[in-house]
Amino acid sequence: MARIDELRLMTRVARLYHEQGLRQTEIAGSLNLSQSTVSRLLKRAEQEQIVRVTVSVPPGVYTDLEEALVATYGLRDAVVADCVRDDDDESVQRDVGRAAAYYLETTLEQGECIGVSSWSGTILAMVDFMHRIPRPIDARVIQILGGAGEPQAKVHAAYLASRLGELVRGEVTFLPAPGLVDSAEVRQVLLNDSSIREVIQSFREITLALVGIGTVEPSPLLASSGNIFSEEELDMLRENGAVGDVLYRFFDAEGHPVQTPLADRVTGMSLGQLQQVKRVVGVAGGARKFAAIRGALNGGIVNTLITDRFTAERLVQAEE
Repeated sequence: MARIDELRLMTRVARLYHEQGLRQTEIAGSLNLSQSTVSRLLKRAEQEQIVRVTVSVPPGVYTDLEEALVATYGLRDAVVADCVRDDDDESVQRDVGRAAAYYLETTLEQGECIGVSSWSGTILAMVDFMHRIPRPIDARVIQILGGAGEPQAKVHAAYLASRLGELVRGEVTFLPAPGLVDSAEVRQVLLNDSSIREVIQSFREITLALVGIGTVEPSPLLASSGNIFSEEELDMLRENGAVGDVLYRFFDAEGHPVQTPLADRVTGMSLGQLQQVKRVVGVAGGARKFAAIRGALNGGIVNTLITDRFTAERLVQAEE
């Protein structure tokens, strides 16, 4: 076949497929060709640039930043939410929470065992935006940080876990203890309780962990829970290089755990246990959390990040 004839046939097949929406089998029957020939001609049409595939990125979509975050920090995945400003915590929590809700709705797997933090305002926003999954997937939800605390805040922790359980049509296991206790001795007494010990042991079954990323300075929600260190203890954490926490486990700018006696007072999943989880999704954004989020990424504490576009830009630029 002369080249001009081949080009003509490629163009005809391409127009039928891309412009008129015919299936390959229909084109094959219409032109008396085999389906394999139609498939080959369509591939050749791309190689000859008769057909050029372009992706028009809609406003508010930041796939380039998502890909850059994955490549820069070695993540499993990243989701970047559109956001008007990053200095308004409430606005950031709403926008990042909405993006996290859609991510969770579309990526849940059969038999998923979901570990969820108790004191994250962004995860709380995520739950408020979520839709109930259409069919049961045999999911479970487990609190991975003690949810007991001051009465008003305790309601938030219980609501977060129980509402998430309703949305994924799964049973909920609560960790009936404060996230922070007065001493290591008190924590050990709690861990000796059979009901609490059983919850801690179930952490090994978690396949997806949803965690907030906090700064050394506690968020308003955490502060209202009563699960906070004193100002002197926070100063000690800062002096030891702490920039943020996940599940009240503090780390420095490189993501290395900050070793202080305070860790022995936390009732919940450890960073070592967290690293055994297949998907660890950090849900956080905003200017004041930049150093904490970067530390969590540097240390591999989370392997999936859902954040806002301003924070994503700074995270990528910081490594360049």
